[in-house]
Amino acid sequence: MEHMEQNAIVVLDIGKTMSKLSLWTVSGDLICRESRPNERRSHGDFDVLDVEGIAPWVIETLGSFSERAMISKIIPVAHGAAFVVVRDGRLVAPPMDYESSLPTGIAEAYSAERDAFTMSGSPQLSEALNAGAQIYWQEKQMPGLLDGSTLMPWAQYWAWFLSGIDSTEVTSLGCHTDLWDPIRSDFSPMAKRLGWASAFAPKEFAGNAIGTLRKEIADQTGLSEHVKVYCGIHDSNAALVAARAHKEMEEGDRTVLSTGTWFVAMRTPARPFDINNLPANRDCLLNVDAWNEPIPSARFMGGREIEALIGIDTRRVDIKPDQPALLSAVSGLVAAGSMLQPSFAKGFGPYPNGRGRWIDMPDDWFVRRSAACLYAAMLASTSLDLIGSHETILLEGRFAEAEVIVRALASLRPNDAIYTCHAQNDVSFGALRLINPVLKPKTELARVTALETDLTSYYQDWKRLADMASAAA
Repeated sequence: MEHMEQNAIVVLDIGKTMSKLSLWTVSGDLICRESRPNERRSHGDFDVLDVEGIAPWVIETLGSFSERAMISKIIPVAHGAAFVVVRDGRLVAPPMDYESSLPTGIAEAYSAERDAFTMSGSPQLSEALNAGAQIYWQEKQMPGLLDGSTLMPWAQYWAWFLSGIDSTEVTSLGCHTDLWDPIRSDFSPMAKRLGWASAFAPKEFAGNAIGTLRKEIADQTGLSEHVKVYCGIHDSNAALVAARAHKEMEEGDRTVLSTGTWFVAMRTPARPFDINNLPANRDCLLNVDAWNEPIPSARFMGGREIEALIGIDTRRVDIKPDQPALLSAVSGLVAAGSMLQPSFAKGFGPYPNGRGRWIDMPDDWFVRRSAACLYAAMLASTSLDLIGSHETILLEGRFAEAEVIVRALASLRPNDAIYTCHAQNDVSFGALRLINPVLKPKTELARVTALETDLTSYYQDWKRLADMASAAA
């Protein structure tokens, strides 16, 4: 009989685009991974997250994992800006997709309820990205929604789905929700005033075991009822936990730039940070880490913008065979002054009001893709400046494989040490480290070398034009 790995750990990673389940040894080696694309589902006036599709897939996949290893622990990770309402053991309101557009009247009324940015660390974002707006809208549609109900963040919903135990965790509460006061480590005045704070499940540390597997889930999957279920964490914060495991990221001023649909920069300051230094109107915010420490952060929809520019197959900027051609195109782009101006995901990033456009669009497809990479690097460097990042910066996630992006960032920031982590498991590894904090990374960081082409004037021109367009908007 094939050897069954003992005490294996499952990470359930519910991303915005994909859901992933991975199976790990207790020492952090990957046994197997499965994934599925999430569907966008309509629910009346707004879209909702794919609970209906994800839940049966989780059960089916856990069943197949049970044949591969003796599983002892499961920990969920999920994207932010999503909350779930549960009453009497069932969902009473489907979790809203944050890309739903708020009706004008709802948006205006909610805006009047929000606390100041210096209180919540949460900027007013477009669509339903402020999760408080989702709760507000759903309450207007369903009066009494929270009567006798429990609110949970999206990651903790999956812990509840598996264990039947409800919980709340600060990294999701503090993720541009308007619901959390990161300086005082408490619910925001608005969340208290509107009665939402008291509806939330009890707070737990992300790395705490909150219960064991529900009997019906155990019966459906073949897993033991003794499998421990952990509270779980917001996905960008899981990447932050993973990054801090590297020796280069242990001390000093450190920033992690996670790359995917979103590029999220999260800075761990060497000294206390003043929220008054954060611009409220350029997609900056205060996150909180798993230990409830404020984390100056900035974001833009890098993966989504690249997709808009080059088509759905965004792999074509980070797959290895294409890197030489993309790198060789940089010098010609810079010499010609061909560039992209922000933004192609309107309402997001450091230039939320900019209208994305080409200046001297090249004919060659490789050259256009290289320009998209330079564009992402310049947006990233601008975002890093906005939160005061310096000293040590680590790029992780799929676009860490895009050499033009990472080497351009090194060119734009010659006084900083830029590193990449090419493992695609950083979110999962961060979740594993919450369970086992002494776990060491399987890969080392790679120091990035700058491009041979000088980008100084090119970036100055790009920034001057972007600033002018933003001021005129």
